[in-house]
Amino acid sequence: MKKEIKPIAYIQNDFTSKFGIPRQSGLSNILSTIVFEKEFSDSSALKGIEGFSHLWLIWGFSQNEEEKKFSPTVRPPRLGGNKRVGVFASRSPFRPNGLGLSSVCLKEVKKGALVVEGADLMNGTPIYDIKPYVPYSDCHPTATSGFSVDGEEYRLRVNCEAVLLAKIPKEKQEAFLQVLSCDPRPAYQEEGRNYGFAFAGFEIKFVVKEGVLTVLEIEKE
Repeated sequence: MKKEIKPIAYIQNDFTSKFGIPRQSGLSNILSTIVFEKEFSDSSALKGIEGFSHLWLIWGFSQNEEEKKFSPTVRPPRLGGNKRVGVFASRSPFRPNGLGLSSVCLKEVKKGALVVEGADLMNGTPIYDIKPYVPYSDCHPTATSGFSVDGEEYRLRVNCEAVLLAKIPKEKQEAFLQVLSCDPRPAYQEEGRNYGFAFAGFEIKFVVKEGVLTVLEIEKE
């Protein structure tokens, strides 16, 4: 008999929309809190987890606007959107079961919650399972990355005037700048176009020209 899966927890963080979320886990030091559903908040379920530095999160693409008919190929943003690869050779959110996998750093164990760093998930994302990251079996130093390339190639230089940056709470500024450097524009961006996204209760406006992201406005939502 097939068992239906259900969320064991939901994530809470400063990403209130899909726009601006890091494209992969581990690219920022954004802190997120995984809050367990009452059924799964028994502290004994976390016994021993503090001994692991990193965790695997299995989660759901809950913000996909609609169910799409299965497509065996997708257009990865990092290939410019004009080249197709197999869906199982990509990390496209449009998958047969809409499940994602992320590696995060465990920072703190609380009653009924975990604080993690580096999640690439939107606030409210359902978590279906959590497993410890085990270096001796999960780390593969000689692994190749196919058509994907080193994320550092996509880092932007960030220009944010001090008077604007000061609007962001001090404890969130470093993570905010990391998010900007990862290029929060949509996959098919236009050079010189003004963009905006929500972060930590603020609306951020910016423009990118010649590899430099310049913050134009930071306003309370």
